[in-house]
Amino acid sequence: MSEKLTLEQIQNFEGKYPKQIWSLFFSEMWERFCFYGMRGMLVIFMVNQLTMNDKVANLQYGATQAFVYAFTFIGGLFADKILGYRKSLFWGGLLMIVGSIILAIDPKQFFFFGISFTIIGTGFFKPNISTMVGKLYNEKDNRRDAGFSLFYAGVNLGALIGGYICIAVANGTLWESLIPEHLRWNFAFGFAAVVMVISLLTFTKTQKSLGQIGLSPLSEMKTSKRRLLEIGTYLGSLLIIPIIMTMVSNTEYTDIFMFIIGPVALLYLFYEMRNFSIQENKKLLAALVFIIFSIFFWAFFEQSGGSLSLFAAHNLKNTVLGVTLDPNGVNNSANSFFVIGFAALVGLVWLWMSKRKIEPNTVVKFGLGFLFLAGGFAVFYYTKFFADANGRTSLDLFTFGWFIITFGELCLSPIGMSAMTKLSPQKTQAVIMGMWFLASAYGQYFAGLLGANIAEASQEASNSEKLSVYADGYLQLALYALILGILLIAISPLIKKLMQEVK
Repeated sequence: MSEKLTLEQIQNFEGKYPKQIWSLFFSEMWERFCFYGMRGMLVIFMVNQLTMNDKVANLQYGATQAFVYAFTFIGGLFADKILGYRKSLFWGGLLMIVGSIILAIDPKQFFFFGISFTIIGTGFFKPNISTMVGKLYNEKDNRRDAGFSLFYAGVNLGALIGGYICIAVANGTLWESLIPEHLRWNFAFGFAAVVMVISLLTFTKTQKSLGQIGLSPLSEMKTSKRRLLEIGTYLGSLLIIPIIMTMVSNTEYTDIFMFIIGPVALLYLFYEMRNFSIQENKKLLAALVFIIFSIFFWAFFEQSGGSLSLFAAHNLKNTVLGVTLDPNGVNNSANSFFVIGFAALVGLVWLWMSKRKIEPNTVVKFGLGFLFLAGGFAVFYYTKFFADANGRTSLDLFTFGWFIITFGELCLSPIGMSAMTKLSPQKTQAVIMGMWFLASAYGQYFAGLLGANIAEASQEASNSEKLSVYADGYLQLALYALILGILLIAISPLIKKLMQEVK
């Protein structure tokens, strides 16, 4: 009965949101708990437990996160051509569980081994659940942006809980009486495994309502041949783990990988573009503009897991509005907290503006995203004027910086995902979504380099001097973000022409 639910029936839903979006919302929420919980711990773990210096930890962080997002491109490709979105998502989830368990057993000993499993796993999981959300809407449905904004709230609910709990447990500022000191990191990584199991159980129980969405693209092929290709994909992703371990633990290999993967992805896209009409190719070029600009956005934004983690550890006090909180936990989760509070509201504002024909187009929304980003980093810079003699400054003001950046993210990220599904032809949807995440990989990679430069400049400095160096670095990022935002808004009429009927 459930498999007979047609795509048309799913897409012709009444109200603001399709019912299937809730199952995808919860599955993604738990996966993001796992991902953001891990991400928030990486730099602090590498500095405190693996005794790396701040510069090396930043580079290492950039490399790890770059691989996570680079593999979303590869995962999207295999989902498109062989596995289908559902099997890809399930396989990715299993690998993430294994990686988290390995880290929970002995994080010091098996750090890069466990991380390699989670890198490949996220690559198979992440792009495909977003693509399935896009499939719940027909191409001309103007409720799509609101749907992606809601889905994005799910992403951030997971990020909020995981981002705070994992690092606060590891730092010993949460549940310290319940968890023995020598097992804090084991428990922190262990939470990620538990929630990933919940994510997969949620998906398996609710996939019945998805009809044909996400099933194998090779359903016409002979079963034996299809199985062979699927098993080959599973085995290949396991065999590549030692290579990933080597590349992640040696950042010079990451440099080589990043020099290769981007151009290869572009060449593959241009190769695919031979089969499309001029109109379709113009839309793909518009998608590429968004992808390139998003690299810069994420390079600045993703300081949160790198340099801002160390800034929080060294230079922030531990109270927000008089409540004692872990500064690292706040750095990891403040953005998600504000997204949950305002994502649905921003989505409804777009709907309200759309009805009155005054909604800004996607390019202008992107430009606004950079202007908010600039504002947030300017606030991070101004924290230096509120420091005490020990170089510790206001966590309240720092949190306000994240409040401003959140509106930038809401103008760019959910809208960007939605634009990728609208601008790409059916055959390349997961590849384009993968390229969107590949742009994040480059953003993460450059975030690591930017963070390493700031850390290097502050080596051997006192805490007060460190604060000044970090703050000045954030002022530079604010200026760059401001210039990029103005540039995007200036070229918006040109990009709008490439997008044609897509708003």
